[in-house]
Amino acid sequence: MEQVTKLAGQRAVVIFGMSSCCMCHTVTSLLRDLGANPTVVELDEDPWGKEMEKALVRLIGRNPAVPAVFIGGRLVGCTDKVMSLHLSGKLVPLLRNAGAIWV
Repeated sequence: MEQVTKLAGQRAVVIFGMSSCCMCHTVTSLLRDLGANPTVVELDEDPWGKEMEKALVRLIGRNPAVPAVFIGGRLVGCTDKVMSLHLSGKLVPLLRNAGAIWV
């Protein structure tokens, strides 16, 4: 858990995902299209990936726990939560408040 919170707090937007996960790619593309430059941690390519994945499953309460999106060091959630925030118009202000975008 410590590794997850440490990485999540280092950048404005951090996505924990898997390199082969299409939803991880979709969420990353959405955030980039909005002007954010998320840090993407590919759990299947990281030496601490299995431990971080277990921590994310406990934190989110579902398996698979990816993509797990953190904005401003706080857990936003998985794809459904990110898309819900976007459709309701709340994602962009959240990104602005975290310093991920300026426009």
